Amino acid sequence: MSIPSIAPDTVIADERALVEYLASGEKPRADWRIGTEHEKFGFYLDDLRPPPYAGTRGIRALLEAIAARHGWDIIREGEQPVALLREAASITLEPAGQLELSGAPLADIHETCREVNEHLEEVRGIAEPMGLGFLGMGFQPKWRRDEMPWMPKGRYAIMRRYMPLKGGLGLDMMTRTCTVQVNLDFASEADMVKKFRVALALQPVATALFADSPFTEGKPNGFLSYRSHVWTDTDPDRTGMLDFVFEDGFGYERYVDYLLDMPMYFSYRDGRYIDLAGQSFRDFLAGKLPGLPGALPTLRDFADHLTTAFPEVRLKKYLEMRGADGGPWNRLCALPAFWVGLLYDDAALDAAWDLVKDFSIAERHALRDGVPRHALKLPLRKATVRELALQALKIAQAGLARRARRNSNGADEAHFLEPLIEFALANQTPAERKLEMFHGAWHGSVDPLFREFAY
Repeated sequence: MSIPSIAPDTVIADERALVEYLASGEKPRADWRIGTEHEKFGFYLDDLRPPPYAGTRGIRALLEAIAARHGWDIIREGEQPVALLREAASITLEPAGQLELSGAPLADIHETCREVNEHLEEVRGIAEPMGLGFLGMGFQPKWRRDEMPWMPKGRYAIMRRYMPLKGGLGLDMMTRTCTVQVNLDFASEADMVKKFRVALALQPVATALFADSPFTEGKPNGFLSYRSHVWTDTDPDRTGMLDFVFEDGFGYERYVDYLLDMPMYFSYRDGRYIDLAGQSFRDFLAGKLPGLPGALPTLRDFADHLTTAFPEVRLKKYLEMRGADGGPWNRLCALPAFWVGLLYDDAALDAAWDLVKDFSIAERHALRDGVPRHALKLPLRKATVRELALQALKIAQAGLARRARRNSNGADEAHFLEPLIEFALANQTPAERKLEMFHGAWHGSVDPLFREFAY
């Protein structure tokens, strides 16, 4: 979510307060919830171009119409609508107008899938009369970076200036990528650590199963998840596999150290973003920040700073699984099913840890670096990632069956894994299927995918 934090505006006394902030996310199992977020590309139905913010067919008009018809509250930056809120859910804008639903914390994946479907129906009902469509993929398949619009948000203006100083693809990350992620709870520091380690080690499996970004500017780019590759050249200070998570003694305090050593982007004060890019949160704690001399950070500043870390798994007051390309509606439900099945059942969590506990640092990095190009076919020990994916899916399936959360037809959550099981059994990702169509029925054009894969 890219709107200012609603954390308390309380001055931070010392580093211990930051540890306590993370620890305050601990919840008993009965209160564990599932929060699913997904982004999607807008496009004009007539020429496939991404819509700008302004205009009668622009993103602003879309937001205002959704709010008016469906009871969302408008969040503004200055006079500009930049997000919508309704109860515990929000609709926000990514830098080039990618529309993101940050779903409410829900009890099961049946509820999550209903929420996703309701959201897509609401958006479609407004967008179609405006001549707009929306597409779920990991990377914008047709348009160049300089053809993408920019949304009028102060946070993005700061990042737009700073990103090229840190990597070659940061602006592509901002304007031309879309993801689906799930946010999950933990019961204790030890539970957080175990889930964090399993999620990081298996994140390349999710990347492989969801790989759906094989095109750049209308042509194959040599990758199956180009979105995942983009993150490798975005900003090394705030991305990656976080090797320290697997070290003895890892916990909240060590993660706070990581965040304090990660350069800042901004502070949101008095309704505006103050550019602090590259400055130190440690200096901020000491009242020695050059961009805000004498000022001390609040928990709201820290909560905002948390959102500017972009590792494969991110810790806030919950854990975020961030490794998957965006995709069609059924994969928006499959992603939470995969991770809930692995992490919310004790036997599944133990089994998943057994799969990855002896991975070396080199093996974890080889998985992370190789999956964007090779996905399920990446060699792993004496097999491939496909075999690891099938094992993980079997564990997740059993975990969901033991949860026994059933819908009105008596089906448990495991059926949401079916698209992923199909990809793994066929040893063919969504990206590879699109490449087949590109070289076959689409006659070397990406234009048909906007019609065939739109929501």
